[in-house]
Amino acid sequence: MLVSPQAERNWESLSLVLEEVLEEQSQRKLFALELGSGTGQHVVRFAQKMPYVTWQPSDIKEESRDSVKAYIAATNVKTVLQPVHLDASEPWEKWANLSITSCDVIVSINLLQYSSFKTAQGVFTGAAQVLKQNGLLIIYGVYAINGTITPSCNEHRDEEIKKLNPEWGLPDIDVLRQIAYENGLRLQRIVEMEDYYKCLIFQKL
Repeated sequence: MLVSPQAERNWESLSLVLEEVLEEQSQRKLFALELGSGTGQHVVRFAQKMPYVTWQPSDIKEESRDSVKAYIAATNVKTVLQPVHLDASEPWEKWANLSITSCDVIVSINLLQYSSFKTAQGVFTGAAQVLKQNGLLIIYGVYAINGTITPSCNEHRDEEIKKLNPEWGLPDIDVLRQIAYENGLRLQRIVEMEDYYKCLIFQKL
């Protein structure tokens, strides 16, 4: 079972955002896909807070999927499915046999800054297919804006991430907005979070 201190710090604020944006739909059963579930701490907490949502966790790494399984077993949550292997950079047809327009919500937490541009494109092209009409894509992370990274602590974050992999780095909100538009999604809202993190909320038109 993996433990992320950051996940322990931010799960509650993220849960509040999700509860708010899903409040109008809370009277019906929803299906949510989490891309890059990591340790599994987020998804089990979300399930405990939002019992009307069935969650499908996913991750490209086997050790992360094993950790998610351990959290599911430890918390005994009933609305989290077993994690699946999913590489968001691949065509949506390879997204763990998900059907077209099968998801009400897709959540991605700290994925894009640790991914290539191809993955960012894949997230939006995939979301355009598997989201229902008016479905939501919610992406949490740190971003550049119009090619500029501020403040200096975020520049340092970007440099450290690129040391891990030169194809990674803080994604640009304006670039993501354009990719979303090209795939029939609209940036509906930006929620300011702690430590310069933001939640970008896109809606499928």
